[in-house]
Amino acid sequence: MPALRFRSIARVSAVAIASVLAAGLLTSCASEPDAIHPTAPATKGKETPKPVAPKAEDPPASPEVSAPEEPAAPESPAFDRAAHSLDDPNSIWVIANKLRPLTPQTYTPGDLVVPNVRNTNGQPLRQVAAGATEQMVAAAAADGVAIHLVSAFRDYDTQVSIYGSFVANQGQAFADTTSARPGHSEHQTGLTADFAGDDACTLDTCFADTAAGQWLQKYAADFGFTMRYPDGYEGITGYFFEPWHYRYVGVELAQEVKAQGMQTLEEFFGLPAAADYAG
Repeated sequence: MPALRFRSIARVSAVAIASVLAAGLLTSCASEPDAIHPTAPATKGKETPKPVAPKAEDPPASPEVSAPEEPAAPESPAFDRAAHSLDDPNSIWVIANKLRPLTPQTYTPGDLVVPNVRNTNGQPLRQVAAGATEQMVAAAAADGVAIHLVSAFRDYDTQVSIYGSFVANQGQAFADTTSARPGHSEHQTGLTADFAGDDACTLDTCFADTAAGQWLQKYAADFGFTMRYPDGYEGITGYFFEPWHYRYVGVELAQEVKAQGMQTLEEFFGLPAAADYAG
């Protein structure tokens, strides 16, 4: 709110000046016994009184009025980095990476719902993330940008299958750069979604340059999402660039991360880089 401005009270000055005409004074004096008639000779010893102007009074001094001090602008409360747990799998801030497995590793959220959006695999999200996804997809549509859900919650057993498939087809070293080991997956939190647009860049790095990819980069934080695996940060996240992979953390944290120009949750919370598994 803009600060109020006060104007100083204007000073008021007044000077009373009176002048008396000689003719007027003489006229008034004619009624007195010693008055001098203008045609009569002057009486010896008598002098015509001279009109005296009344002394002008000094103007009254204006009271000194100090302008009230402008109220100090309220300070924004400091961001509380301890508002939610980073370890509790039920927390919207839980951090799952190669050094931080979920506890228990077979964790399954208890509030999964299927968001009411176009959903390729029909997978659910935790209720808070599902609601945010619906709002975000609707906002993008209002801007003429089509965004839909490709992948969402995966339970422990599903992650065993997906990770095992990558290992079997491309080897474990490559698998660890593109798929999380069971119990370490963000998808298992129920707070992560893979998005796509109406183009040929589904689950491809070219998604970053599409209308849907650009829109998400600009507005996702307003709905509580942050891109989890940005380009050039493989040494911190442990994964290749995934411009389609967004993690719900709540509007407060998502906007704070963006405002500070941070790229990863590990950096924001001062956590160790998770480029590889501990063992």
